[in-house]
Amino acid sequence: MEWADGSTYTGDFKNNKICGVGTHRWKEGKVYEGQWKNNKMHGKGRYKWPDGRFYEGSYQDDKKEGNGIFTWPDGRKYEGEWHYNKQHGSGKFTDSKGIVRSGEWREGNNIKWLD
Repeated sequence: MEWADGSTYTGDFKNNKICGVGTHRWKEGKVYEGQWKNNKMHGKGRYKWPDGRFYEGSYQDDKKEGNGIFTWPDGRKYEGEWHYNKQHGSGKFTDSKGIVRSGEWREGNNIKWLD
């Protein structure tokens, strides 16, 4: 299926809504592959940006929610809990030199390092 904005979707539908498993490709190069519910990313999935950023994990109503891994093009990585699209809870952060630290995050901000 192709939309007027040039994006495409290939996958499952239920009651004329995107539901099940499928791939959405946006014209500017973003790609989401994974589970859908009521036209929204919902469940497990992988989201790739054209600049090399990558997220793999859980979604709820189009937002990162639960556990997931976000990787930046320079090698930085956050692996841990998400809430409403932001790092929130326990997680591990790997910097661009490969140094790994465990910490606590609230609303996308590190509030305490645990090591």
